Amino acid sequence: MLKLLRLVAVREITGLSRSSIYADPGFPKPVKIGPRAVAWVEEEIIGWVGARIQEREVI
Repeated sequence: MLKLLRLVAVREITGLSRSSIYADPGFPKPVKIGPRAVAWVEEEIIGWVGARIQEREVI
């Protein structure tokens, strides 16, 4: 089951600021859930964090 995360949860998981989330071209794109609301797919956020961890282990 897919779970959508709002910005507050994404910031908590990643430790990134709002501007960093929107400015990073490699960060998962949000899904529009309303006229003025977006959310991110939890699996994509977890995968993005996992990739950062893998990069650290390679270096």
